[in-house]
Amino acid sequence: MKKYITAAIFICLLLGLAPSGQGAGFLIYEHGAAAMAMGGAFVAVANDPSAVFHNPAGIAFLKGTQVSVGTTLIRSSSSLTLPNYPGQQEWEQVKQTFFPSTFYLTHSLSDRVTLGFGFFTPYGLGAEWPKENPLRYLGYKDDMKTFFFNPVVAVKLTDNVSVGFGVSYIYSTVMFKLVDLLDFTALRLGKYDAPASLEGNGNAWAFNAGLLYKTDKLSLGFNWRGQFDIKYSGDLTLDTSLVPAPVRPAVPTSAVGETTFRFPNIFGVGLAYNATDKLLLSADFHYINWKRFDRYVVTFDNPKIATMDIEQNWDNSWLLRGGLQYAFSPKFALRGGLIYDTTPQPAEVTDPLLPDAKRFALTGGFGINLTGQLFLDLAYQYEPFNDRTVPNRHVLQVGSVNLGEGTYKTTANLLGVSLRFVF
Repeated sequence: MKKYITAAIFICLLLGLAPSGQGAGFLIYEHGAAAMAMGGAFVAVANDPSAVFHNPAGIAFLKGTQVSVGTTLIRSSSSLTLPNYPGQQEWEQVKQTFFPSTFYLTHSLSDRVTLGFGFFTPYGLGAEWPKENPLRYLGYKDDMKTFFFNPVVAVKLTDNVSVGFGVSYIYSTVMFKLVDLLDFTALRLGKYDAPASLEGNGNAWAFNAGLLYKTDKLSLGFNWRGQFDIKYSGDLTLDTSLVPAPVRPAVPTSAVGETTFRFPNIFGVGLAYNATDKLLLSADFHYINWKRFDRYVVTFDNPKIATMDIEQNWDNSWLLRGGLQYAFSPKFALRGGLIYDTTPQPAEVTDPLLPDAKRFALTGGFGINLTGQLFLDLAYQYEPFNDRTVPNRHVLQVGSVNLGEGTYKTTANLLGVSLRFVF
């Protein structure tokens, strides 16, 4: 019997990837407006509660109790050109806006020990294309969210050196839609589109740690966010209303699928230098071992659907971040930054749900001391991706001609805001 649900479902099953992930692949790195305005070069700065994410060792130098809340508006636009396709060749992604938000809390127990907590969403977002586009068999809509609940503790080993350690509980949800192509040509009944949808969830635990050396002039930092595996379980449904009546009962309309997805380690090292009393310079290097995402196996409770072993073969990736802050006065600071980000995704496995590519990004923003206890930070990031031509998994291969080969053009705009309260 034919495998009625195509391999395209499993290629992106349960992953809900996004074209505007900000660490290449689908990592979002904007978790605090001050850090975002400085290009995310914050491992050695780590001077506000967002250090829970960027480098937990930094909270050891924060005094009293501090609370930070914020969000980042992410809006991306992506277009696809299919030069070999005989029909419509230009397609625009449906406009979407996302608001990954943050909450941080730090409290000094003593001059040496500080506790912290962070809530943030570092992986996910979503993508949506017109349902009738030629690559709909690879997927036309998805949404993924990962919610991190991350308590940390930081200890000053000396007046200049601190360490931090944390553990995260991670809860993740996914939604995924595509159009399946059911082929009955062997029965002389033709081919039919069948919309398919999936909703699922999973959870995991992960660790993070940091180290910070800090003087009046120079700071050096190290940050690590550990790998973790999420076992997703999702309900898959297939609309077979267009399938010819003679074979419709044989087509599975629902199933439960399970797979384990492996998220990467993230390593960051940073340098910060107070060039003057007013000018702060910072630089980070980040390394992400996406090679963990080499394959995954999907199993189903419906015997008509075979187990799938999907190869991805992603590469490890790296990025450079640079930032600066100029404090015009104790009340106002101007910030800027530059990012260069590589992609871990080989062209052979690129598709409409994650048309990733190398990119530069420019950032800017400012911080205002409103009352001495209330601080406002704003940031903007402009991120044009390199144009990228890919085979789109050869889903429209006809003989020696790939009708689905296409070029993606993507641009992302981000606006971040954070409020910090100091008690």
